[in-house]
Amino acid sequence: MKVILLQDVKALGKQGEIVDVSDGYARNFILPKKLGLEANAQNMNDLKLQKANEEKRAKALLEEAQELAKVLETKEVIVRMKSGEGGKTFGSISSKEIAIEAKKQCDLELDKKKIQLPEAIKALGVYEVGIKLHPKVTGKLKVKVVEE
Repeated sequence: MKVILLQDVKALGKQGEIVDVSDGYARNFILPKKLGLEANAQNMNDLKLQKANEEKRAKALLEEAQELAKVLETKEVIVRMKSGEGGKTFGSISSKEIAIEAKKQCDLELDKKKIQLPEAIKALGVYEVGIKLHPKVTGKLKVKVVEE
């Protein structure tokens, strides 16, 4: 019996795949637990429409992320910190502080977990920070650390 999986099933397949299983396995395990549907004409058509809709949504998210990346390249966030002699700061700048300042100054809602700092910023100056907007898109934001 051919079955369309509604969820990932270990050792069988991923969600949305069409797999061939024995009739008893389908009747006694997959269908009662709502892990899959019988692969008839109507369900196959629904699956095609659902996949087309998901592709359309994924394409829209990718385009939105690319637009945001272009906007980020034009922005600059200024972070103020106390510093001692030679431009050394007391403490360091974290991704959380960058996200807060971006919200205040540029009205950009950035997730601190998506901000990619190779190492903590511990000196005054201008830095380019990567921001993971989408699995395929990484934006660059200028962070300027100045003395308070």
